[in-house]
This record gives sequence, structure tokens and C-alpha cells, in this order.
Amino acid sequence: MERIQPAICLILLLLLVGCCLAGTARRPRLDGRIVGGQATTIEAIPYQVSLQRSYHFCGGSLIGHGWVLTAAHCTEGSAIEVSKVRIGSTRTDSGGILVGIKRVHRHPKFDTYTIDYDFSVLELEEYDKKNVTQAFIGLPKQDAGIADGTAVLVSGWGNTQSTLEPTSILRAVTVPTVSQTECTEAYGSFGTITDRMLCAGLQQGGKDACQGDSGGPLVANGTLWGVVSWGYGCARPDYPGVYSRVSAVRDWIGSVSGV
Repeated sequence: MERIQPAICLILLLLLVGCCLAGTARRPRLDGRIVGGQATTIEAIPYQVSLQRSYHFCGGSLIGHGWVLTAAHCTEGSAIEVSKVRIGSTRTDSGGILVGIKRVHRHPKFDTYTIDYDFSVLELEEYDKKNVTQAFIGLPKQDAGIADGTAVLVSGWGNTQSTLEPTSILRAVTVPTVSQTECTEAYGSFGTITDRMLCAGLQQGGKDACQGDSGGPLVANGTLWGVVSWGYGCARPDYPGVYSRVSAVRDWIGSVSGV
């Protein structure tokens, strides 16, 4: 029998892998902006931080001195080890202080394809907190629930796609939480909305958070209920944003941070 050439073998292998992955619906990532919101300041949202390389790429929340909660998908790859966290600034390009990351605690059950358990706790290097605007956001109790329709505040520096709304300035938007049933129906073709996920958004669309805001906070009444995680498009009707549900891993957060 004629021998199959290596190049053909590679093509066949790639086709096989593609077919296998096609059966596992990968979640769509949020695609880039706080939509329908307004400019705000770090004094109004002092727990908000920016994860940076030479540019802003994700958000996060201060949960204690030297501890930041963000999304696990923001900490994939070795580049996170040389990233820094900007604390205490309304802007991504100046102000506040830049602090190094000492250690990344990614949730051990994080799944890259389903984006389940999308949590990472960042342990920061020591820094002087005297002259920086910061506050620590409260955390819910393990398995605590938040009522459907609760107004929640989402913030970040994601791409606004508008020259009148610069991405370097912190922005925020208020949206209502959505029931698990409604969210599960909306995302039926993308896989399961798990118990580690929380949804929020308007049925008619128009307000949302997206990828540049990934890892950032979803807050109600001084409590961090969610972490910006994933969704279909941005601010689309019938597709609420999907957030990682903080109360589902509250005990784990405490075990790695002591917070």
C-alpha cells in the first residue's frame, strides 16, 4: 500500500481535531466595551483595578490589601507573570500606582472551553497604601443568592467604539440581574449556564460589559456578586452578559487569600 505523506497525515489530524472540537461548543468571549454607560471616577468605584502589560487588558476588584479578584481567562498564559495592576486611577494610562503580581491563584476547576469556574485571585507585591485611592469591596457569603431583577453596577475600561467615549477613562453601567432559567434559554446553543454563572442585562439590549471589561466587578449594595466573564456579542437583545458568580466560590477565595 502506498505510504501516506507526512503533510497529508497532518491535514487529516487537524480535520479530526476540528471535528472533535465542533461537538463541544466553546463559549463566545465578550467582545470589548462598556456599552450604554457613563464616565465615572475611581473615587466612585475605588475597588476597581486595571490589569496591564504595556496596555490595559482586563479589569479586577480589590477584595483586601494586596488581593485582587479577576477572571481566570484573564490570567491564561505566561505573560500574566510580568503584568502589573494599576490601583487608584480613573485612567488606564496614568495616575495611581502600578503594582507587580507576586502569585496567581487560578481556580483549579477552571475550564477554558466552557468558561466554568472563571476566577483567579491575584496576590500582589507589597505597596504603600497611604497615598493611593483604594477600598475593598465586600464579598457575599458562600452560596448566597441575589434576587432576579436586582440593579447591579458593572464597570471597566473596555472599548466603547466611540471617539466621544475614550477607553482610557473608567466607565460604568447599571443593568438588572436575569433569572437562571431565562439565561439558560438564551444560551442554549452555547452550552449550560452553570451554578457558577450569573446573568445580567436588558432584554432589549443596549447596555452591557464586554472583553476589555473582563475580570471586572458586578456590584450591588456594596457586595461583589459577579466577575465579568463571557457572552454573545455585546449589548445584543435577548443575550444578557454572563458573569462568574462569586458566592459559588466564596470559601475557595477565603482559603487562598485569607479574606
